[in-house]
Amino acid sequence: MIPQLERPERFPGQTRVSWRREPWRVAVAAVAGALWPPLVLTLPVWPPHNWIPGLEMDWRLAVLVIGFAAVPAGFWMINRERNRNSRPATRLGVVWRFMFYGGLLAAGIAASVAVGNLLAQWISSQSVGQALGSTASTLLIFGVGLLPVAVLVGVSYALWAGLCAAFIAFQPQPEVRDRMGVMARDAQR
Repeated sequence: MIPQLERPERFPGQTRVSWRREPWRVAVAAVAGALWPPLVLTLPVWPPHNWIPGLEMDWRLAVLVIGFAAVPAGFWMINRERNRNSRPATRLGVVWRFMFYGGLLAAGIAASVAVGNLLAQWISSQSVGQALGSTASTLLIFGVGLLPVAVLVGVSYALWAGLCAAFIAFQPQPEVRDRMGVMARDAQR
């Protein structure tokens, strides 16, 4: 029989957590979070044609490079937030922060790619009409078409990184007992 969830504190993922003491666990969580399985598993099946960084580099390699920079940045932001106001205090909060920041990062990168392509096409156009036509097609393809896909990929990647962070880099925080009777009764439940 499934127990009834009577209070929000009993929802899954609501256990209070703290950083693990071993620093190597944070490094393992960062590497595991950056190695998103859909990207890593497709590399041997469909090997990239161009491994050299540049305009023609495979998009999966570019996303992995961004992931290896973004996941440690996510750890840094969570550590800064925990030092400031002790939040996120639960595994669910850690995962949510990663998903939120990952979605924002994906939207920002997709928008900057659209603006970069737009500027490159303006520079290479030979007339105002050609520049306006390229503006419409670039914004339609990169802004309207690929922005939701980029955000979806970014949130999915960040979900994986957040789960790795929440379960590898964090441990359940030991419960503090009220030995002297000074804690409020509601805080004990």
